[in-house]
Amino acid sequence: MTQWIILGRVLTDRGSRYAVSGCRVTSRVEIDTALAVLKQDKAYAKATHNTWAAVLSSEGAVKADDGEKGAGMVILRMLERDVVRDHLIVVTRWYGGKHLGGDRFRHVQACVRQYLDQMPGA
Repeated sequence: MTQWIILGRVLTDRGSRYAVSGCRVTSRVEIDTALAVLKQDKAYAKATHNTWAAVLSSEGAVKADDGEKGAGMVILRMLERDVVRDHLIVVTRWYGGKHLGGDRFRHVQACVRQYLDQMPGA
C-alpha cells in the first residue's frame, strides 16, 4: 500500500484552496495506483485539479496538468532542480470562483516547496 505524505491545506487565495501530497513511486503503474488511493478521499476526488509530476529512475519524467495547464511542468521542474527521483508530488486545487492568473503557478511552487522542505531526508 502506498504511504502518502499529505500536508493538507497549504494556502488559500480568493476562495481557491491548495493542498499538496506525495509518496514514493517507481513506475507509472504505481503512480496510477497512488492517485486512485488519494482520490478515495472524497475531498480529493471532488477537487477541481489534481496536478502531479514524478521523475522515475526507470521511465523518466511524467506529469499531468488535470486541466490546470502548465502546472504539471512547474512541479516537474522543481523535482528535477532538487534531484528528487521516484517520488510523486500532487498539488490539489479546489477552485474558488475567481481566476488567479499567473498567481496560480506561484501557489503551485509554494506548495511544492513546502512539501520538499518537509520530505523525509530533506
